Amino acid sequence: MENFISNKKTCMDLEIHEQPVILGKIIEEYIQTNGRVKLVLPDDVSNIILVASGSSYHCARFGADLFGKIADMSARAIYSSEYLLKPKAPADKDSLYIFITQSGETSDTLRAANRAKQLGMRIACITNNNNSSISKIADYTVNCFAGIEKSIAATKSFTAQMLCCYLIVLKYAQIKGMDVSDYIENVKALPYVVLQTFDMNKKINQLANMLKKEKSFIVTADGISYAMAKEAALKIQETSYLNVTGIILGEFMHGHVAVLNNKMPLIYISASGVSYSAAKNLEKIKKDYNPPIYIIGRSHERITPNFNITIDNDDWISRMFSNAIIIQMLALELAKKLGRDVDKPKGLVKVVTEN
Repeated sequence: MENFISNKKTCMDLEIHEQPVILGKIIEEYIQTNGRVKLVLPDDVSNIILVASGSSYHCARFGADLFGKIADMSARAIYSSEYLLKPKAPADKDSLYIFITQSGETSDTLRAANRAKQLGMRIACITNNNNSSISKIADYTVNCFAGIEKSIAATKSFTAQMLCCYLIVLKYAQIKGMDVSDYIENVKALPYVVLQTFDMNKKINQLANMLKKEKSFIVTADGISYAMAKEAALKIQETSYLNVTGIILGEFMHGHVAVLNNKMPLIYISASGVSYSAAKNLEKIKKDYNPPIYIIGRSHERITPNFNITIDNDDWISRMFSNAIIIQMLALELAKKLGRDVDKPKGLVKVVTEN
């Protein structure tokens, strides 16, 4: 085990705590006083294709689900590397490609953007660097204003990208004449939601203490929260080097569930609350395997988890952002307890570029 016990704040810690200010900056920049979303994007779009890698892909997955849920638009998320392998890439002229990359220099995302450009597609990007290579390729750029991110693990850039995706969705809902005023009001409260989440650090520390003795565990979710399950697994993998799997709960029941014979914990992440079908699956898991079950987000009356942590807020989008912060804080605390260097994990670099 690495010896990285220090009282000094890590970059990851500092960057997590920058998020209320960054989200406030995005809100100030992109939401007008009349409630309209101020983004330059084409209005004749019926289909969205989001392409990204790593944490940015999890943001893309979140965004794709939002388009269907809020703007009633067809959208899909594709890994950059998988897009490059497709023998026939989606090339509908009514589509808008959105490439998401914090640095704007991610090699497979850049190559994917170039391929889409060669196919004559319209391209937008969400990036933290307006002067990046991806911005030069894109027809439209959305700056996420996260500033320089030194820690390997994406934290402030991830929630900034999430908010930019959310605002793009609201922009298209407004183009279609939908009333999204309630969503806009809830967006304005997001910095406060993050501050509320910071106040749960003692409970997050408790959960980290429960997990620090484990070598492997499962993170599950359903629907739009699947993106958070994947992000949680990645955050813990890259900071603590643990064997963590993020998977949709319904799919987990198809054979994968047998890994619980190894007596590992299961985390379920929920924004809208545990659905009836998810509650039934968790009940069956408890009956057949009796693992510790930890729920991040709203629980269900049929479930008695071993531990539950959630923010008191009725807006499911606000809980999505809160859950993202909980995941980041949990990964940080768990890594610290294991003595890992969270800012410089072994074998990882901040930007994956061509050699």
